[in-house]
Amino acid sequence: MSDEIRNRNTVQFKQGEPITRPATGVRWWPLLLIIAGVTGFVMWTWLVRDAQRQDRNLATALAGIVGIPLVLFWCLFLSRLRWRVRLLSVGLFVAAAVTLASLVTIRGVTGDLVPILAWRWEEALEQLKPKPAIFSTNLPAAASATMASDFPQYFGPRRNGVIDGVALARDWSGKPPQLVWRRPVGAGWAGFAVASDQAVTIEQANGEEVVAAYVLNSGAPLWRHQYAARYDTPVGGTGPRTVPTIISNRVYTVGATGWLTCLELDSGKRVWSKNVLAENGAGLPAWGVAGSPLYLAGKIVVNPGGSGGRSLVAYDAATGERVWGGGDAAASYSSPILASLGGAAQILMFNQPRITSHDPLTGAVLWEYKWGAGQPHVALPLVVSDDTVMFSSGYGVGAELLRVNRDAAGAWSVGQVWKSIRLKAKFASFVRRGDFVYGLDDGMLACVALADGSQRWKEGRHGHGQLLLVGDLLLVTTEGGEVVLLEPTPEAPIERGRFRAFDHKQWNPPALAGGWLLVRTDREAACYQLPLAASASAASTGL
Repeated sequence: MSDEIRNRNTVQFKQGEPITRPATGVRWWPLLLIIAGVTGFVMWTWLVRDAQRQDRNLATALAGIVGIPLVLFWCLFLSRLRWRVRLLSVGLFVAAAVTLASLVTIRGVTGDLVPILAWRWEEALEQLKPKPAIFSTNLPAAASATMASDFPQYFGPRRNGVIDGVALARDWSGKPPQLVWRRPVGAGWAGFAVASDQAVTIEQANGEEVVAAYVLNSGAPLWRHQYAARYDTPVGGTGPRTVPTIISNRVYTVGATGWLTCLELDSGKRVWSKNVLAENGAGLPAWGVAGSPLYLAGKIVVNPGGSGGRSLVAYDAATGERVWGGGDAAASYSSPILASLGGAAQILMFNQPRITSHDPLTGAVLWEYKWGAGQPHVALPLVVSDDTVMFSSGYGVGAELLRVNRDAAGAWSVGQVWKSIRLKAKFASFVRRGDFVYGLDDGMLACVALADGSQRWKEGRHGHGQLLLVGDLLLVTTEGGEVVLLEPTPEAPIERGRFRAFDHKQWNPPALAGGWLLVRTDREAACYQLPLAASASAASTGL
């Protein structure tokens, strides 16, 4: 044996102690263990775990948040790579992350809490030079004569999402909807209210909220009223998120920070205004004020969510003087509606911790029903009969049909008829057609039986958009920017047409005034002329 081989195999000693040679080769097993753990968790989240999409997305993000630091830790301390390789690898990762952050910005999130990414220069260019307004000059002759009916408040004339008196064409393939106008608007998730030939919405312009009126059939600006207010969060976005209410020659709006404003419809001149959060000792909700005002017998009803009898408040519509207040429940993101249950008129409010019913004359609480565990509540209640009402919310909560009764002594009682996880209405309210309810269940359109809450079908991912029932047809504005016409039946949804209105997120509620469909986002607004059924078209032109 040569001296060289003998020396390599001889255990060396230093001061009487053996010195073992350091182990050689990369230690891969910790990295493989990390990858296997993260992959297994993500697969379990999506394939096994019974959860809604936003929870799955959050779990996936958590896996990345935990997994990436573990990989970096392995690289630095467990890999046995040369130190130059370790430091270079971590340095390249940090440099790539910093570069990406400098080039890409997060422009809000989807309804499932997936970040929406955009190049920073694209956002800067949009702010510097927004898309120009488009006004169509090539509409069919009947367009100018298409009758427009009012859409004076959130979710339609009766605040139930049902549009009567409009007969839409059932097939868009031969005669598709026509763009009437498109124009840039300020930020916000507000919608339009329509009266006569005016369309009114509320927008954000830098540090001011703006109530803006446009000509319905041309998009030309009529007037603007602005005041200092701004709501802005990275997740919730910027700007107001309500729909104006139009009564006679008055417009009532509620901004994201609580400003209730009364304006003249024909001029935009301020009649009165006040901050309902400050006046009623209520805090700003995490996602901004989202309750649209309700007009009722000379009063404007809003839900600031204050305590001590100021959860729901009514103001004199003419003067702005406070008329009554009632309840102490914190506000969520729903709007008040007028209902008749148990033989009595009442205002229903889907609050943060519970459902509350108020006397329309005094604001006094008639009955309450506990709901949820702190999740946001957005969808409007659906009155089913003279003693039943349906509620639904997202975040895994589901729907319930409640029976409301009043005994001979005047005492109210509320009981559950059924409970179903098959309709989880997160952003959009839902509508009734016959014995079935149609709504977006965790972003997918679903049909639920009123008899027992069972789900007949669930198909078509529209995201967290909005919907209206027009006659026997369902008009859906998808989160991705499309407009879809469906014939909803208990057996299946029959698609009759679709078109793309926007190339970005569409959360805002639509408005339909006759054949005019108004849609908007946090950047643009557009008006489309929807084709009407032959009989309706003939009636609108006087033939």
